[in-house]
Amino acid sequence: MSRLVPHPFLTLGLVLIWLMLTRFSLGHLLLGMLVAVIAGWAMSALQPERPRLRRGSAIPRLLGIVAWDILRSNAAVAWLILTGSRGGTRRSGFLHVPLRLRHPSALAVLAIIVTATPGTAWLEYDQESGVLLLHVFDLVDKAQWLDLIQNRYEARLLEIFE
Repeated sequence: MSRLVPHPFLTLGLVLIWLMLTRFSLGHLLLGMLVAVIAGWAMSALQPERPRLRRGSAIPRLLGIVAWDILRSNAAVAWLILTGSRGGTRRSGFLHVPLRLRHPSALAVLAIIVTATPGTAWLEYDQESGVLLLHVFDLVDKAQWLDLIQNRYEARLLEIFE
């Protein structure tokens, strides 16, 4: 059964969503089940190896830091949008951030953190050079952003994963 339906909860969820988006009939149920089973097989093929955590005890601290930074960034971006830029000095820009991270799971977590933080967007990562291209909504001080990414997030991810 596990080979036919490798991810049963995903399959069930997809069938339910399919039925909610279409009207219920035997044909839609069968088609939804077929799509869900194929999606489960595709998910099995894409599933990476499980990450090994070196120091899982550092995860709660990282989560707290990220939650605080997201709240603070939400307020800052909302303030800039509602009041306009600070005397016309707001300017968005691109920032190249050299990273020491190489672990795929750690890079994925960093991408989620950066993308979840309002005002920043992960644009590109060059695997060979280890440089991240980041877009910042209000790029006032490049050194401050480099410090934030490298010392606040990357250092903790290195501690957890590598």
